[in-house]
Amino acid sequence: MILLPLWEKVAGLANPRCSRIVLVMVDRARQLAFARRLRRAPPATERLLWALLRDRRLEGLKFRRQVPLGRYVADFLCPRHRLIVEADGPHHEDSLHDVTRDAWLRGQGFRVLRFANSRIQAAPDAVLTEILSACGR
Repeated sequence: MILLPLWEKVAGLANPRCSRIVLVMVDRARQLAFARRLRRAPPATERLLWALLRDRRLEGLKFRRQVPLGRYVADFLCPRHRLIVEADGPHHEDSLHDVTRDAWLRGQGFRVLRFANSRIQAAPDAVLTEILSACGR
């Protein structure tokens, strides 16, 4: 079976005799526009973390922000180590969406670190130490 670009397989049908696959087109242009909007107006905690990660400030590690990955947008990505760093506000606590999202990202070979906004603001050095540890440094 050949899948066309911009298509993502999401589920097979329940009937084992049925060979059809449900496909959902990922609207890449809309996703990129969404990531750009997030970059233009980030929350204060993401601005703080970005100031610490940008321009290879963390031991020369390259980070990108608001990176589209599949149907999701990662807050920060270190491509070399396939590490995603998420800054989580109170709405992220016990979120089924986050669990599903993290499982998909791990399935794609990424590691996901989540930090509460309060922790980023109170102890940014500890957050950076944990990020470095996840990168094997």
